[in-house]
Amino acid sequence: MAPPPDGFESRAAWFAEHAVPEGEWDDGAFLHDPSVRGPTIWFLRVPEAKTVKNRLHLDLQVGGGRQTPWEQRWPRVTGEVARLGRLGAQVVQEVPPGERPDHVIMVDPEGNEFCVV
Repeated sequence: MAPPPDGFESRAAWFAEHAVPEGEWDDGAFLHDPSVRGPTIWFLRVPEAKTVKNRLHLDLQVGGGRQTPWEQRWPRVTGEVARLGRLGAQVVQEVPPGERPDHVIMVDPEGNEFCVV
């Protein structure tokens, strides 16, 4: 188990601070490189039904995480979305739509979904 994020006693305290609904606190697991050189890979349960199975769904965390102020994080996300669009990916949806977005769902040229957060 990875240590809690900097400045927090526990992962639960981080979830509460960042308004993650309590019902989602146990919806995943992750692999963590204790040396902090490699990426952290999250495995998350999602409620949406799929008509076609992805081989793999990645979340590209380019914004710095929810601990980073939205005003700093969102330009990083949109910059990466633009770069990936030039490489052939397409935007499916900004989440949540119609409010201050948190992340962007995209598809690669083969139709595999991934998120930019």
